[in-house]
Amino acid sequence: MSQTVTDFEVHDIRFPTSEQLDGSDAMNPDPDYSAAYVVLRTGTPGGPDGGAAADEGHGFCFTIGRGNEVMAAAIEAMRPYVIGRPVPRTAAALGALYRDLTHDSQLRWLGPEKGVMHMAAGAVINAAWDLAAKLAGRPVWQFLAEMTPEEIVSLVDFRYLTDALTPDEALEILRAAEPGRAGRAESLRAEGYPAYTTSPGWLGYSDDKLVRLAKEAVADGFTQIKLKVGGDLGDDVRRLALAREAVGPAVRIAVDANQRWDVADAVEWMNALAPYDPHWIEEPTSPDDILGHAAIRSGQPVKVATGEHVANRVVFKQLLQAGAVDFVQIDAARVAGVNENLAILLLAAKFGVPVCPHAGGVGLCELVQHLSMFDYVAVSGSWDNRVIEYVDHLHEHFADPTVIEGGRYVAPSAPGFSARMLPGSIAAHRYPEGPVWQARRTPEEAN
Repeated sequence: MSQTVTDFEVHDIRFPTSEQLDGSDAMNPDPDYSAAYVVLRTGTPGGPDGGAAADEGHGFCFTIGRGNEVMAAAIEAMRPYVIGRPVPRTAAALGALYRDLTHDSQLRWLGPEKGVMHMAAGAVINAAWDLAAKLAGRPVWQFLAEMTPEEIVSLVDFRYLTDALTPDEALEILRAAEPGRAGRAESLRAEGYPAYTTSPGWLGYSDDKLVRLAKEAVADGFTQIKLKVGGDLGDDVRRLALAREAVGPAVRIAVDANQRWDVADAVEWMNALAPYDPHWIEEPTSPDDILGHAAIRSGQPVKVATGEHVANRVVFKQLLQAGAVDFVQIDAARVAGVNENLAILLLAAKFGVPVCPHAGGVGLCELVQHLSMFDYVAVSGSWDNRVIEYVDHLHEHFADPTVIEGGRYVAPSAPGFSARMLPGSIAAHRYPEGPVWQARRTPEEAN
């Protein structure tokens, strides 16, 4: 009898990061980093475990506090598609699950293919990938990179993409990269994947803390850091000047406005910051404004990056078609999971634009490293001008946390998607009943 998914568990997990201003930026001044977290459990009915879960798949959506309960409820709505389903182990089964969750007409109506329901589908799809890779005894990056080009293409929904990327073109990209896969996998294991760090640059940090952390980042081997901007132009000029003095001319400094500006403001602001040689300006305006990004790119000298809040593969397609971005920033938990991110990686490869993922958050570093490493091994075949974001907090809550050595991500070797949160962390940070949150209740709330 086929192994099936027998249990589906959802948790509202929140961390009080706003208390130290970790994660603070011009648009999000007080985030409490959170995860709507899902566990898929399996059992073989009538087996020696008596039907108890034999394996688990873990996935989540990242939020910043309020509304995480909405995200958890959306994930719960996926339950009927998962319970009793044969455990997905193959590309065919993982592709079928992706299509079932994203093509349900009634759930899709709530997007379509964007927002809370689409992210919820991604959490479940990522949990299924975690489970499938564990059953295969491979980390997700390797599990994917060992698939044939035909299997990888079968995972992608090409609806709305064929004016920019056809299945045959995707096959051509993957087949061209196939001969060098083994060698690149060995290089990845030996050298790791390039990283940059945002840890020095949160907007709520003092100047002294910024300078200290920037110098520490360079000493730790990072060749790129990132600063949040967009609150006050004078403050940003001062902070960027301090950072440039601290790290010297050879270290890249990216800046990130977190959607703060209108187009004209972005052009004015970046012309003012340009003398300090920013490597890119990230999310200068609304993530939905394709033509706005193109205007910003042409109106000032700094390269443009975006993607962490881009809703789906169709918007990425248009950003690339419009020549609106110099760097594509995928997010492992914003779109509909691994499958849709494969589409975005292939689109970026077709247009020759490097992918530099968004990470940080709760567990996003753990997830997205697998996608970039797969891209290096099996799609783009390059890590030139490519880096994965790294933020040094909350990794201690994961069973297989991200490891950074000399400013590079160490390739994960444990089977799965590196997504399993420790049971103690789940229990402590479950909202609102976990002890971390009970201790923060006001007298009025307690009564």
